[in-house]
Amino acid sequence: MRRSVPVAAVAAITSAGLLLAGCSGDKGSPEGSGEANAATKGVVNASDAKGGTVTYALSDAPESFDPGNTYYAFIYNFSRLYARPLTTFKPGPGAKGNELVPDLAESMGKPSDGGKTWTYKIRKGVKYDDGTEVTSQDVKYAVERSNFARDTLSLGPNYFQQFLKDNDGGYKGPYKDRSKAGLKSIETPDAQTVVFRLKKPFAEFDYLVSAPQTAPVPQAKDKGADYTKSVLSTGSYKFESYAEGKKLTLVRNPHWSAKTDPLRKQLPDKIVLNLKVAQSTIDKDLKSGNTLVDLAGRGVDGQTQAQLLTDPKEKANTDNTLGQRLVYTALNTKVKPFDNIECRKAVQYAIDKKAVQTSLGGPIRGELASTVLPTDIDGYQKFDLYPQKYDGDKLDLTEAKKHWDKCGAGKTTTTILARNDRQDEVDAATTVIDSLKKIGVTAKIQSYPTSKYFSDYAGVPKFNKENNVGLIMMQWGSDFPTGYGYLQQILNGKAISQSGNTNLSELDDPEINKLLDSAIADTDKAAREKAYAEIDKKTMEQAAIVPLTYFKVLMYRSPKATNLVSTSAFSGQYDYLNIGVKK
Repeated sequence: MRRSVPVAAVAAITSAGLLLAGCSGDKGSPEGSGEANAATKGVVNASDAKGGTVTYALSDAPESFDPGNTYYAFIYNFSRLYARPLTTFKPGPGAKGNELVPDLAESMGKPSDGGKTWTYKIRKGVKYDDGTEVTSQDVKYAVERSNFARDTLSLGPNYFQQFLKDNDGGYKGPYKDRSKAGLKSIETPDAQTVVFRLKKPFAEFDYLVSAPQTAPVPQAKDKGADYTKSVLSTGSYKFESYAEGKKLTLVRNPHWSAKTDPLRKQLPDKIVLNLKVAQSTIDKDLKSGNTLVDLAGRGVDGQTQAQLLTDPKEKANTDNTLGQRLVYTALNTKVKPFDNIECRKAVQYAIDKKAVQTSLGGPIRGELASTVLPTDIDGYQKFDLYPQKYDGDKLDLTEAKKHWDKCGAGKTTTTILARNDRQDEVDAATTVIDSLKKIGVTAKIQSYPTSKYFSDYAGVPKFNKENNVGLIMMQWGSDFPTGYGYLQQILNGKAISQSGNTNLSELDDPEINKLLDSAIADTDKAAREKAYAEIDKKTMEQAAIVPLTYFKVLMYRSPKATNLVSTSAFSGQYDYLNIGVKK
């Protein structure tokens, strides 16, 4: 998920009704605040107190608030306040947050035809913030616009485009469909029923419909790319105002009803998101209580981290957790000299991972990685095809130079991309540059904002070719907590798109593609996990991704926020559904 938040998403969350049942006032959690990692084990400051304003901050601006045109974990998480997908994740700390539950749908999907047909019934009585009732046709339209109008909405994943039965029939998306009939492979036999017909079985389809792309959109209210400025809400909060690049304000949705929504509460009066705030300022405001949540969920900056870890009292207000994320460098297999596998293998040995780990904040921000699958994804198996050897702190470059000589590129120049509002990523890219100099590679860094990174730069194959982009910094989080949900969008050749692409290596290996396709059709969970491990090894054999660290986040827990829970489902972030203000 890209979801990292990434994407992460690469980038991870929870505090809903079940966890709050029976609470009144500010009773606190069983673990209590003032204990390190308390939010990874339970609800911190559990409360059903209403009122006040919950303030979020973000160091940049998001690519989009449109549920159908986003691919960052923090917007997947945040958008649930105003957009209800068919399914979502049940509030719970750590791995407990990976449990999938119905949201807009009454129940989980009903598979038939060997897993090629999935049927959902949406809840009756769910209304938009303008008072009109949600229909199954709105869900169908939401999927059509988000997956088949890629020239207008290019930023989300394209799973439905890949798997729906009739997508090869020339359907151009709702903005160009003169017949207005839409996709035949999504049927709406009545106002409450939506049926998805797939080309082949998809055993994890319930996870797929948890993406905000299934949050309903009424066709009459769609504004294309401008829909992001005023999304029609089905959640507990609605848009009040949006100053692009500056601030978004949400207020209570008067037509939301707890009777049709067992997950959400309406606790604060207002939710404010301040944009383009310096990370150092966000950290200070979290400690003072002026900001309750850092929206990106990527953790504090290096200076703040040092302060927190040397003060036991402050450290007690932190949560440090894995979030199904990997920090890595993608090697572009379509740009010289990295179209040569020997060159890629040389880079695997040459990048000083310990130095990169230090630049990212040390072991507390992630252990050294050797696989594409993170350690907290089912299917992970430990292996290392390119073991690094050190003499003290000095990396042994024998293997790196041997493969570079085989590659025959000699002294070469290339470009490496990173996000300029993520200082740790820029620092890591700088370390990569220093490492590669020692084998004859001169790399220059080009950095761009998070909001445009995938739409205009890193995710655009044409840009990368024209600008000699051989290496791209990436942090990736699982789309959903399975090997397929992690691997598909960064490895499958079918996932490569001309904008918003997350297969940054542009890897299109027939064997890997086939393994991914066959694994997701297998109803045997153990067999799928075995296949995911095999895919991981074959990817590393291709040397198209240099795993750097299994990312961990260090978040500061605002003492003024209620219902804080850190969960794996959204890359280790706090859950945003029901955060409130401590009274």
